[in-house]
Parts: sequence; structure tokens; C-alpha cells
Amino acid sequence: MICRIQGTLVSVQNEQAVIEIGPLQHLVMIPDFVRRRLQSSIGDKVTLHTIEYLEGNPAQGRLTPRMVGFQHEAERAFFESFCSVDGVGAKKALRAMVRPVQDIAVDIEQKDSKSLATLPGIGPATADRIVAKLSRKMSRFALIVTPDVDDAVVDRDVVKDTFEALLVLGHSETEARRLIDGALATKKRVKDVEGMLQAIYENRAEA
Repeated sequence: MICRIQGTLVSVQNEQAVIEIGPLQHLVMIPDFVRRRLQSSIGDKVTLHTIEYLEGNPAQGRLTPRMVGFQHEAERAFFESFCSVDGVGAKKALRAMVRPVQDIAVDIEQKDSKSLATLPGIGPATADRIVAKLSRKMSRFALIVTPDVDDAVVDRDVVKDTFEALLVLGHSETEARRLIDGALATKKRVKDVEGMLQAIYENRAEA
């Protein structure tokens, strides 16, 4: 199974990206939030973390191999979890993920079935099943640092460790995420948790 693909982005249309590697062009299915990010990268080298599945009806012998791609390994892991819910599956999950994984994960964690039900193809009943199965498994996805955050500014592990530190300091998970998002938005370079906490409280003081 191909789990990572890197090449030149040739085109992005609807739920598909075409990536060229040598003489070959690979068609990769992408959710809408990834499509929006990639539109400005046509002609550039890109890397996608991928998962493969078969689409079709086995009873009719019509199975088509598909590859789905994400810019972050955690986004791919979220997709796999999302697909595991009864009544979802890969095709429906791909269509439903019009918002960034972080946003959907927060809704699931906060058991906001009403918001989840607004995702394409996800009605109230499916939203309730998603919450029931995944609400306790969303913390690491709700804190995803999206690919547009430069690793040179802050290491992803520093963000995760800072989140844990804020919880120890008495902040709620929602408040911790808000503080971290605010600090990341300043684009200040930080090397460790201490530096990240300093950036958070400087940003809080300026607010």
C-alpha cells in the first residue's frame, strides 16, 4: 500500500489532484479543505500522506482502486477513524470533510451533533453515531497544526507539549487551544515549551 506520495502537482479539480512523478501521473482523491490549500501550489512539488481503498460493489465484481491524500499524517489518521463509523465509509467521509480536521474534531469532542449534521452527507443520525464512537478520541486531532504553519516557526511536538502543559496549569482544553492558536497567529519563532508559553502570555497581555 502506498502511504506517501511526492511529486509535481499538475492540476486540482473538484475532489481530485493529479501528481506527476517521473513519466507517471497519479490521480489522488482529496477532501475539499485540502483542495483549497493546494490550489495555489500547481506546478510545485507537494507531498501527500495517502491511504488506499476499493470503491464499488464486490458482489457485482466492480471494484475501482482509489487513493486519498492529505498534507498531514494526523489528517490521514482522522480520516481512517471517521470512516470506521457505521454508515460513513471512505466515499462519504471524503465528501463530508469540507472543513479542516481540527474544526470537525472539536465538534466531535464537544459532542456538537447539530454542527456535524451540517456536513455534506452527514445527517442527524450519523452525526450522533460519530459522536458516540469518537468523542473521546479527538484530543490529538483537535490540536493539529495545519501545514500552513511553518515548522521553522514552531515544531509540532512543541505545540502538543504546550497543550499538555496548559492543561496542567488549569486551563480547559478549549481555552488551551484558543491560547495556542493566538500565539501561532503571531508567527513568533519559538524553540521549546517555555518559549511557547511566553509567546502565549505575551499575546494574551497585548489582547
